Amino acid sequence: MGAPTSLDDFERYPLLFGPSPVHRLDRLTAHLGGAAVWAKREDCNSGIAFGGNKTRKLEYLVADAIAQGCDTLVSIGGVQSNHTRQVAAVAARAGLKCVLVQESWVDWPDAVYDKVGNILISRLAGAEVRLVKAGFGIGFKESWEQALDEIRERGGKPYAIPAGASDHRLGGLGFARWAAEVAVQERELGVHFDTIIVCSVTGSTQAGMIAGFAALEEDRPRRILGIDGSAKPTETRDQIARIARNTASLLGVERELDVELDERYHAGIYGIPDEQTLDAMKLAARTEGMVTDPVYEGKSMAGLIDLVSRKEIPAGSTVLYAHLGGQPALNGYSALFS
Repeated sequence: MGAPTSLDDFERYPLLFGPSPVHRLDRLTAHLGGAAVWAKREDCNSGIAFGGNKTRKLEYLVADAIAQGCDTLVSIGGVQSNHTRQVAAVAARAGLKCVLVQESWVDWPDAVYDKVGNILISRLAGAEVRLVKAGFGIGFKESWEQALDEIRERGGKPYAIPAGASDHRLGGLGFARWAAEVAVQERELGVHFDTIIVCSVTGSTQAGMIAGFAALEEDRPRRILGIDGSAKPTETRDQIARIARNTASLLGVERELDVELDERYHAGIYGIPDEQTLDAMKLAARTEGMVTDPVYEGKSMAGLIDLVSRKEIPAGSTVLYAHLGGQPALNGYSALFS
């Protein structure tokens, strides 16, 4: 049997309700007075601890962990990492143990920052949470490697999940599947999303989309626009490109892939919002009741609002905003809205 060339050839551990919902943002569209804006809601894609984009990715990684006979999922993120919260909850759902390395990626003064939101849910789900002093970075970390070694030494069999479930052989498959899901929903709705807006930090969400749409061999143009939230756009762009190439290769796609990353909306630093981010969060909530967070979705929403308002995305476009989740982190930023 040859190498897999279809998503159906990869084992998947079901964690989602099914296709995540797509709906038109009527009041936001009217307010912006330009392109039609829709959203696809990864923030309500699962019943497991609020779901989110990483839950979609973990369907493939958990299946691989179980196939290898692993007993512990080991991952890393910041203190308010959406990703580690999803790893903890998914581990509980799959009957696996979980060790999380939570690094101090964000210098945020809120007194409850390390006690509420995502990290609270991780503890509730039974994960072993390790707080580590270390700065933000999307690469492999010594603290994570040390946790893996400790589990091996005590007789466990760890499964290593990098930050964001991204820099992993299977990390792009979840959003390659998302792309196929979008294509089906477009046919059902009678709409074509010529522009997709997505926040990018560790890269595999946008990378999976790029590879997934390439595998569909579409005949209509489609722009997959990443909004950088890392404030390290060179590293992020390189990682998106590498994961996209690797994922496309898994799916039998070998042609050149384009990566578009807009670095105007990251507010200068990972994890801390500026006024543009906060204004975008307020507008999304006050027009659509749609909650976004200050780290990721607030910044991609700021990009969407600005690009549509200034007609940099033309008025005749139909935009799909990928809402990746992350609302629990908002609890760690209470000072912003008190």
